[in-house]
Amino acid sequence: MKKADLHVHSSHSDGSEGVNDLLKSLIKADINIFALSDHDTVAGCEEMKRLVPSDIKFIPAVELTCQTDELSCHILGYGIDYKNNTLLNLIEKGKKLRRVKLETRIKYLKDVWNIELTEDELKWLYSRTSVVKTHFANILVKRGLAKDNVSAMKKYLDACKCPNTKFLIEEGINTIKEAGGIPVWAHPLGGEGEVHINENEFLQRLEKMKHYGIKGLECYYSRYNDSESAFLAECAKNNSLLISGGSDYHGLNKDIPLGRLNSSDKYIDASKITILNFFN
Repeated sequence: MKKADLHVHSSHSDGSEGVNDLLKSLIKADINIFALSDHDTVAGCEEMKRLVPSDIKFIPAVELTCQTDELSCHILGYGIDYKNNTLLNLIEKGKKLRRVKLETRIKYLKDVWNIELTEDELKWLYSRTSVVKTHFANILVKRGLAKDNVSAMKKYLDACKCPNTKFLIEEGINTIKEAGGIPVWAHPLGGEGEVHINENEFLQRLEKMKHYGIKGLECYYSRYNDSESAFLAECAKNNSLLISGGSDYHGLNKDIPLGRLNSSDKYIDASKITILNFFN
């Protein structure tokens, strides 16, 4: 009986734990197989590879923030060569775009809310590999300006108009393939805090995503119920797509425990996650 979690984040993106602490949490949770899939960075993969013990299977991964003409989506890339130049160049491009977004949000907080970040707060933000709204929210919560991350983002940051930092979906998927990885559509019915789309809308999007080159679906996900997971697994089977599953763990930044692959926290054996057949 093996326990897998193919969607976890470290502090290299918007998780709360560094790689070493994340690994300790994975071991404590009895996870046998996992993928480190930080947003738009592979900075933690080399460290994780050095630290992970031989009895745990580690799959290097990335979660790219992408867009089509009609929608935003996240694409997981499993089994990537995290030293691949094409991938690293794309990540560097995204890093530069996010720097502009970072400075836009800093200015917005000052101009609109009269919140001026301290030198230490700015130093912390600029030192990070990838800065997202969660990092700003953490600062605002620490200051006592909001009770939690979600309310902080909603009140102080959601209305900030930022430049686009998403990759074109063809660009993201082709780069994952170039790096030897398998592109998988993350939380395809909707992710954390998003309204879940209905089956008909999903099927329409699925045809487009297949055209763009996805090879799998994240069917088992911490916010999906049994019916939603069964529907996605059947769609994957009918469309010759691989099945993945993950919690979308962010440590203290989300209320999701490691290894939770559905909303009821029912155990999902790794044998149901067919993408793992490529990583024996």
